[in-house]
Amino acid sequence: MKKLIISIVLVNLLAACASEPKKEPVADVSAPAPTTASAPATKDEAPRVAPAAPVKADVDPLNDPASILAKRSVYYPFDVAIVQEEDKPVVQAHAKYLSEHSNRKVRLEGNCDERGSNEYNLGLGQRRADGVQKMLELGGASADQLESVSYGEEKPRASGHDEASWSQNRRTDLNYAR
Repeated sequence: MKKLIISIVLVNLLAACASEPKKEPVADVSAPAPTTASAPATKDEAPRVAPAAPVKADVDPLNDPASILAKRSVYYPFDVAIVQEEDKPVVQAHAKYLSEHSNRKVRLEGNCDERGSNEYNLGLGQRRADGVQKMLELGGASADQLESVSYGEEKPRASGHDEASWSQNRRTDLNYAR
C-alpha cells in the first residue's frame, strides 16, 4: 500500500512538472498500475488548459503604474531650468515611448514656485518645458508630437509657503493628449 501511495505521489509530481507531452513516458515508467496513470491524466488536463490561456493584455506602458512612464513630472532646484541627473531616465523613457508611438502627443507644462515675479517665473517655466522638449527630440520624439507651455507659478501642486511645497511646484509636467 505504501508503494502505491508513493507511486501516485511521484506520478503527480512528475506530471505537474512536465511542460510537454513528450515527458510523459518518464511518468509512465514509474506508474505500476493503469489506474494511477489515468488519475493524473485527468488532473493534468485542467492545469494544461490554464497555462495555455494566460491572458497577457497589451497594456499601454503609460497606464502601467509600475512603468517608469508613470512618472510624468521632472523636478528642479531653485532657479534652475536644466533637467537633473535623477530625472534624465524618466525623460529618456518618454522619448523612447514617443518615438515608438508616433500617434501620441504630449504637452510639456513648465511650472515654478511662487518666488520671483510673474514675468520671471513664466520665462523660467518656459525654459524648463523647452529643455524637456529638446531632450525628448534628441531621444527620438518628433517636434510635431510636442507642445511646450509655461504656467509660471499659476498651477502649484502644493499650496504651502515652505521649501517642501516649493520643491513640488518647481517642475515640468508631461501631459499626454487623450
